[in-house]
Amino acid sequence: MKQSDTFYIFDRQDWKKLNTTTRISVTDAELEAMRALNDRVSMTDVREVYLPTLNILDTYIKHYGSRQIEKKQLLNCPGKEDPYIIGIAGSVAVGKSTTARLFQTLLARAYPEKKVDLLTTDGFLYPNKVLKEEGILHRKGFPESYDMLRLIDFMADIKNGRPNVQVPLYSHELYDIVPNEYQVIDRPDILIVEGINVLQLPANEKIYVSDFFDFSIYLDAEPHRIQKWYLERFGLLLQTSFQDPENYYAPYALKTRQEAFEMARSVWKNVNLKNLQENILPTRFRADMILHKTTDHYIDQILLRKY
Repeated sequence: MKQSDTFYIFDRQDWKKLNTTTRISVTDAELEAMRALNDRVSMTDVREVYLPTLNILDTYIKHYGSRQIEKKQLLNCPGKEDPYIIGIAGSVAVGKSTTARLFQTLLARAYPEKKVDLLTTDGFLYPNKVLKEEGILHRKGFPESYDMLRLIDFMADIKNGRPNVQVPLYSHELYDIVPNEYQVIDRPDILIVEGINVLQLPANEKIYVSDFFDFSIYLDAEPHRIQKWYLERFGLLLQTSFQDPENYYAPYALKTRQEAFEMARSVWKNVNLKNLQENILPTRFRADMILHKTTDHYIDQILLRKY
């Protein structure tokens, strides 16, 4: 293990030694169901990376629980323990969804008495109609395309134990918010919040989304690798979802493969890479843990914040 001023730095070989868990596992079929379209995560990854991370999280969650009990006793304020919130951040196509679903499953099995929910921040994007009216549809995914005040209100509602909090549903097929449909989050014990924007610091706000996090994870990789994964996923979608004429991206499937990929590379360069460099990557060192990926989504290094 190496150290910087801020982080303990583990290579994978040292990190996997921290796995002392024998009672928690997933099956190959479950792992396949969690895996995003072109993500690569194996049972070896679960044993060598994710279960050791679960052990670390367990220490944080137990400390949080005991601290909550002591504080409420001191204040003579009995009540349900406040939910523990975990944020997962990183670029598009870096594997956030797979990681979030895997942690949800592992945490639910580690704490069978607790309710573990998962939320993506896509539901807090402004509808396309609003983005068009504001002239920022081309900046979808950038900080200004999210209703950050609504997201912050949501986080406050969850921390304060409000029941049945509604979150707008986002459809990747429609590329838009689904009218009058919601995900309901009802008083979870642990909530995982996944999104590209969750560690960003919006301008002119006194409270930020990350202020509600008790632990945060950033998925890291070099931009040229993420571009490769983005284009791989695009190619798979050309053969599947984009074939649906109702899909927002169906026009891509009508073009030649070369034309479609030229458009995808332009979107990567002018939207996703720009957003990564300007808004996402600068938040990396705000995370409590950084999982660094190399070729084929292989996690080779883990950074854990010292304080």
